[in-house]
Amino acid sequence: MKLKPIVLALLVIGLFISCEHHKSYDLVIRNGIIMDGSGEPSFKGDIAINADTIAAVGDLKNAAGSLEIDAIGLTVAPGFINMLSWANVSLIEDGRSQGDIRQGVTLEVMGEGHSMGPLNEAMKLEMKETQQNINYEINWSTLGEYMEFLEKKGVSTNIASFVGNGTLREYVMNYETRPPDTAELEKMKELTKQAMEEGAVGLSTSLIYVPSGHAKTEEIIELAKVAADYGGMYVSHIRDEEENLLEAVQELITISKEAGVRSEIYHFKASGTANWHLLDSAIQLVDNARKQGLPITTDMYMYNASSTGLNILLPSWAKEGGHSKTMELISQSAKRRQMIQEIKFHVPPEKILLVGFRNKQMRHLIGKTLAEIAKERNITAAEAVVDLIQEDDSRIQVVYFSMSEENIKKKLALPYMAICSDAGSYTTEGVFLEQSTHPRAYGSFARLLGHFVRDEKVIPLEEAIYKLTSLPANNLKLKHRGALKEGYYADIVVFDANTIKDNATFAKPHQYATGMKHVFVNGTQVLKDGEHTGAFPGRVVRGPGWTGN
Repeated sequence: MKLKPIVLALLVIGLFISCEHHKSYDLVIRNGIIMDGSGEPSFKGDIAINADTIAAVGDLKNAAGSLEIDAIGLTVAPGFINMLSWANVSLIEDGRSQGDIRQGVTLEVMGEGHSMGPLNEAMKLEMKETQQNINYEINWSTLGEYMEFLEKKGVSTNIASFVGNGTLREYVMNYETRPPDTAELEKMKELTKQAMEEGAVGLSTSLIYVPSGHAKTEEIIELAKVAADYGGMYVSHIRDEEENLLEAVQELITISKEAGVRSEIYHFKASGTANWHLLDSAIQLVDNARKQGLPITTDMYMYNASSTGLNILLPSWAKEGGHSKTMELISQSAKRRQMIQEIKFHVPPEKILLVGFRNKQMRHLIGKTLAEIAKERNITAAEAVVDLIQEDDSRIQVVYFSMSEENIKKKLALPYMAICSDAGSYTTEGVFLEQSTHPRAYGSFARLLGHFVRDEKVIPLEEAIYKLTSLPANNLKLKHRGALKEGYYADIVVFDANTIKDNATFAKPHQYATGMKHVFVNGTQVLKDGEHTGAFPGRVVRGPGWTGN
C-alpha cells in the first residue's frame, strides 16, 4: 500500500524532530549570556562542543550533552587573547599559566622584540648564564622548536609568538651598533623567512632595548617585508614613549606603509607626566594613518605604571653592548662617573618601585622605592641606580609610576585597541614568590572587565569582549579562533560579570583574579568552578605563513 505524499512528509518531519531531540554532544553550556566576540549585543543561548570544536550555538533545548554546565546569569565568551605575553619562561617552570587562565586567557602571544629562537650557541650560553630564579635547559634552536617544546612539555593555554628583530640581530651581529652589510641583512631575512614558515605570527621590535634598537628604520622595513610576504604582522615597542613619542609613532607608520604590512604599537602610551599631553597627538597620527588605509592597531595593559629594567635609566652608550658590556663599563671609574652624571629620570625616584633582583641577598630591597634606598645609603638616586645594577649584576626589574589614569580610559575607548598583560603568567606558590612583580601579571584582563567596564563604564562589555577576542584574532589572521561560531576551536570562558575582579596590588601582586568560573581550551576544561583542573590542552597556534601540515 502506497503512503500519500502528505503522510510521507509528516513521517519525515517527525523523524527529523526525533533525531534533533536526541542530538548529543560532548558538552553543552546552557542558559548563558552569550557574547560571541563580534561586539554585537549579547543574547541568551546555549553552546555545544564536540571534541575540540564548537558544534552549535543557539537554542539547544532539544539536545543533550555528556557533560552539561548551567551558565544562567553568567557571561559566555571566546577565550581571551593576550597580545603581549612574557610567559615564555614562566610556562617552562609551570605550564598551568594560572595567573592568566584564572582571568580567561586562552592564548599567550609572545616575542616582544626578543623571541625564544632562532638561537646560536653563543646566545644559548648567554641565556643560561643570565637565568635567575627559573633554571632550564635550552634544548631548541629555532622558534618553531621552542613552541613545539612547550606544547610537548604541556601547557594549559595556547601559545603563539612573533620573531624578534633583536634576536635576529644578535644571531647575526651580536650587539654591534652599525648597520648590517648586505650579507648580514640577507641572513636576517633568511631567518625571518624560516621563522614565518615555522608559524611565527609576524616580526616584532623593542626599539628602546638593545640590540633591537640598534636597527635603523630601513633595516626594519626590509625584515617587515618578509613578514608581510607571509601574511604576518609587524608589532613594535616603539623607539620612544616619552618626549619623542610622536616621532616614534611616525616611524611605525612609515614602516607599515613602506613594507606593506599590518602593524601594531605595543602597550600604546605617553610615559612621564610632562608627556601625557602628547597622547592626543599620537592618537591623531594613528587615526590619520588608518583613514589613509594603513592597517595600524594598538594594544595596552590596564594600569598607570609600567615595568621594565632599572637599567633603562642609564645613558644609551652604557647599554649598547648588552649587559656584560654595561658591567664592564661600570667597573671603570671614569665611565661610572659619566653614567651617574648623565642619568635622567622620566619619573621621580620616589615613583620607582623595585620588584626583582637576581641576587638573593638583595631581595630584602623588594618593595622599596629608589628614593628610599638612596636615602638609606646617603647617596643620590643616580648613584643608587648604578650601585644597584653593579651589586645585582642584572638589569633589575622595577615599576615606574609614569602614566595618567585619564589617558588609560581615553586609550581604551579606541576602536582598534587590543589588550595585553606585558607580563609572565605565574602561580602563587613556589619559585614565583621569590620575586615581586607588577599586578598586571595577575589582573590586567579582570581589571578591564571589572574596574573599567562594570564600575567605570568606559566601554560596554560586548566591546571589551571584542577587544579581547575577535579583534586580535583577526589582526593576527588566526584561523578559527576568537569567536563563538560553529567550526571554531572551543576556546571558551564563562564568568560572572557582576563579580569579576583583579585582586593583585603593587604591594601584594601575587593574588589571583576572581569571578572567572570555567575556562575551556580546545574543548578541554582547564578551569572548573574557579579552580585549575591540571589539564594541559594548549597547542601551538601558528601564523598564516606556516608551511607545515
